[in-house]
Amino acid sequence: MKNFALVGVAGYIAPRHIKAIAQTGNNLLVAHDKHDSVGSLDATFPQCVFFKHFELFDDFCFQQNKSPNPIDYLTICTPNYTHESLIRYGLRMGWDVICEKPLILNPAHLDDLKQEEKRSGKRVNVISQLRLHDKIKEVKSKLAAAPNKTYDVDLTYITARGSWYDTSWKGNEAKSGGLAVNIGIHFYDLLQWLFGAVKQNVLHLKTADSVAGFLELEQARVRYFLSINAKLLPTNASHTFYRSMTIDGQEIEFSNGFTDLHTESYKQILAGQGWGIDDARAGIEVTHAICQQQPVGLVGDFHPLATKV
Repeated sequence: MKNFALVGVAGYIAPRHIKAIAQTGNNLLVAHDKHDSVGSLDATFPQCVFFKHFELFDDFCFQQNKSPNPIDYLTICTPNYTHESLIRYGLRMGWDVICEKPLILNPAHLDDLKQEEKRSGKRVNVISQLRLHDKIKEVKSKLAAAPNKTYDVDLTYITARGSWYDTSWKGNEAKSGGLAVNIGIHFYDLLQWLFGAVKQNVLHLKTADSVAGFLELEQARVRYFLSINAKLLPTNASHTFYRSMTIDGQEIEFSNGFTDLHTESYKQILAGQGWGIDDARAGIEVTHAICQQQPVGLVGDFHPLATKV
């Protein structure tokens, strides 16, 4: 059984990590968040020590590391802009690290982070749960059977967000990286994992609630559309979100099937088979490039939904 420390325990994504730690037979020993709405701990780890102040959390962890029952892993569920410093903290404490995407916002820092990882002798693991989705694994297998084919792909992801989004850290580009990072990085990572490296990257549209563009990959021409505008949800959407990918006109709708993907991610990580810094690099690089671009407008090969914004 491994001992975990978790930062960001009051956040949206933390319950999936708490569940994964429990379902893999491990122990959440200590957690930190500046907010104290952490009642979700009661169902699985009521004995978990909780701190609102990082200094107290750090002191507890330091003392725990000197005990016969030290911490093994740090799980990071905090806002995007904090990930890099917390990864370094975890490595310097002698822990393996599990972090939500993006690992970091600036790809120029990846090599330094790898050196930090090497010095520590520990490993940084990134959660890439979409790669474990059954529908996506089926696509991966089919693509492997036709390695020389180039595909036409449309990717659509709409997830409704309320007015809170603009006033939270997610709406602050300096802290989140912007919409392309918050909801896009999972898909930019996935597309390159499926279809290969980026050859061309065109940004057609960027507004406060939507991003659209074109990616030419080694095996695909991809038109993508990402949005948090609920008015753009299709009428047949059964949730407040819609995920769809068409490959040569054939739709792969994967809005469901996400229940246990974090647990599956943890199983891989604990078996030494998780995805690390180098696996995350391509997604971080293309996302950063998109964030730095100015949109060219609706010219060339753009996603049809871009006309609805």
